[in-house]
This record gives sequence, structure tokens and C-alpha cells, in this order.
Amino acid sequence: MLPPDPADVPLFRRRIQPHRSLTKPQARVLLGIVALGGVVTSLPFVFIGAWPVAGFFGLDVLLVSVAFRASFRAARAYEDITVTPLELLLRKVNPKGLEREWRFNPVWVRLDRQEHEEFGTQRLDLISRGSRVEVAAFLGPDAKAQLADGLSSALSEARRGVRYS
Repeated sequence: MLPPDPADVPLFRRRIQPHRSLTKPQARVLLGIVALGGVVTSLPFVFIGAWPVAGFFGLDVLLVSVAFRASFRAARAYEDITVTPLELLLRKVNPKGLEREWRFNPVWVRLDRQEHEEFGTQRLDLISRGSRVEVAAFLGPDAKAQLADGLSSALSEARRGVRYS
């Protein structure tokens, strides 16, 4: 069996996904707490005959439920970045599952990092031959900075060329 070709060995491989602070079970518990709070606070209105007010409390629960559903749907998006000595592959998948793919020569690609002195890394772009693609738009400044550091070192390694031992 032949050893893997050094030109095909990834120098950097990362899947980037939006961060979610709540899991689905935690969101259900929180939604239950909101619903319970709505029921408890609407009971006095029902007892005094202002029962339509209870419906508005139910509307709050419905809106929170819709917001959670939209958030979890958006969390299905991801980006895959792979750097080998011969290619940088960026694959973006949106929440609906539609894919877009970009291939760059790592020798010619440049990582553009837009910094804000107070807030940190605001934007990362891959630039090559007139095309510009934003990377990791949904990450926070610290995560973008870590990604930029790792990606920069992988691109530097790729520019040194393939090493055959």
C-alpha cells in the first residue's frame, strides 16, 4: 500500500457552525417556563372577566416558539475550510442545505482581516484574482481571530510548497 501523497494531506481542516447557547431540550424547558408564567399571570384576568387578555399571553408563547424554531433552523448552516499544499477549498452550506463551493490556489489567496480596535476581528475575507468571499460571518470576534490565526499559518505552510521526505 502506498503512503498518502503529501500534496493531498490537509494542512488545515475546519468545520465552522453558528454557536447556539441552548440545546433543543433546554429550549423546550424554557418555552415551558414561559408558558407556565403566561398561564399564571393570565389567571387573574380570566377571573375578573377580562379573558381576552389570556390570549395575548398565549401569543407571547407562540412568538418565542417561532423565534426558537428560526434559530435552530439557522443553526443548520455551516462552512468547511480545507487547505492542502495545492488547494484551498471553501464549502458553504446554507440552512436549507444548498451548497456553494470555492477553490483557490493557496499560493495566490490572501486572507483579509478587518479589525476594530475595541471589538476585535470583525470580518474575514478570502481574496484571490479579483474574487472576494467572506468566511465565518456568523462567528464572534474571538472565534474569528482564532480561525484567522490558524488559517494564516496553514496558508503560509502551503506557500512553502509540498515537502517530500
